[in-house]
Amino acid sequence: MKVVVWVADGGWPAAVDAAAALAPAGAEFRLVHVVADDLAEVTRGTFSSLLGRRYTVRAGVDRELAQASAEVLASAQARLGRPAELDSRHGRLEREVVAAAEGADLLVLARDGDRSRLGPRSLGPAARFVVDHSPCPLLLVWPGRAPGVGTIPPPPPPGQEPPHPHPR
Repeated sequence: MKVVVWVADGGWPAAVDAAAALAPAGAEFRLVHVVADDLAEVTRGTFSSLLGRRYTVRAGVDRELAQASAEVLASAQARLGRPAELDSRHGRLEREVVAAAEGADLLVLARDGDRSRLGPRSLGPAARFVVDHSPCPLLLVWPGRAPGVGTIPPPPPPGQEPPHPHPR
């Protein structure tokens, strides 16, 4: 069994713990961390603005981001407690995760949105894309304790229900 774990900032410990607890003994793991291109660009731009145009900071910022990615992957592997391929990528978060999951038997990720209540907002845009486009089965976990079912919003009043997205 090939298991890919998205080591996303914030919720990765829950994803790693779930993968370790549920994957069979002989599973092969790939831990994936993505440095978002837009984050790298903003970071470079900020430093360039502070230091002036004559300074080039691209290599230094890229080196620091790569080092941070390597460190979080090493922490995730230590937490997993099993051998794993460490896959540090850069690009669009959601697309890189979907690409990394190609050929996998399971993708494990943590919710990355509103953690105070159940519902669609518990997934941020990147996780929603991954859930909608995953090329394999996935396990979606709560980072921490899931909110109670009492946090589900009430249904809309009669006559105000949105149309079903897939008419029968």
